[in-house]
Amino acid sequence: MARPAGDGFRVIDAFSRIIRLGEGVTASGCLSEVAIERALAALAICRNKMKNRGVTRARLIATEACRAAENGDEFLARVAEELGIVLEVIDRETEATLAATGCTPLMDPQAEGAVLFDIGGGSSELVWLNRSQQTRHGPPLPQIRGWISLPHGVVTLAERHGGINVSRETYEIMVSEVAALIAPFAREHGGDGLRGIHMLGTSGTVTTIAGVHLDLKRYDRNRVDGCWMNAQEINVVLERLMAMSYEDRVANPCIGAERADLVLAGCAILEAIRRAFPCPRLRVADRGLREGMLVQMMRDDGAWGDGTWDGGNQTAAS
Repeated sequence: MARPAGDGFRVIDAFSRIIRLGEGVTASGCLSEVAIERALAALAICRNKMKNRGVTRARLIATEACRAAENGDEFLARVAEELGIVLEVIDRETEATLAATGCTPLMDPQAEGAVLFDIGGGSSELVWLNRSQQTRHGPPLPQIRGWISLPHGVVTLAERHGGINVSRETYEIMVSEVAALIAPFAREHGGDGLRGIHMLGTSGTVTTIAGVHLDLKRYDRNRVDGCWMNAQEINVVLERLMAMSYEDRVANPCIGAERADLVLAGCAILEAIRRAFPCPRLRVADRGLREGMLVQMMRDDGAWGDGTWDGGNQTAAS
């Protein structure tokens, strides 16, 4: 939940919880009852927060888990009936566009462009961004040259190959599997065209890597969001994570029990992206779809222009 502030917005309240809605969908084709109950519990908190804060404008979306599951429509109906929340299942192009909109403010304005990646639970999006278009007011507009959505995320990859005990051989198999999916996009947009290009990463995987790199005793968004890492620093963290036992990953304050069995699958996806687009620098974004939705809604409402924005309204994205 946020209000416009200057050329951006100020977050009023936020809530986030890992629910693994797509857990088991690859094998069964359906959302499990356990995952649905986790989702309903988290969404109830979101609903109550919006109600208590008097939100008057909201956008509420669902992504790959609901796109892929045979009972996705049943889940949406249950959410509407039990919680009064109407979820919109967005397509992959919209997901890529929202991620780009949310992250574009972190692009280096001196760079020629960026390779944005969003490593999700059930899918991962890559977006080639040209230098962003500056606006008179509000955040810059993303200039999307191309995008691709991969049917692999940390949950689906970990379920297929295992996430608790991951050997280097298994890790390389995961990297190769993702690399094969990226290859057509890399042939079209990579090659010798990486001069002046940096990577821009959003998702739990890359923020976790940044937190480990910074040796944070507890996760700190203010230090992670916007931080830069070079290729060697990323290599060091990936080696550290590969050398950790599952128990070590659980004990790490930037990983914890919720991500301990998923982080190496995420690292494999990141490594496949790095090999396809060997950029020397990565900027880490602790922002993405929600921020993209907020920016779009506020811009549509004229928050930074000549529209009819009512400064008393609050906007929510979930």
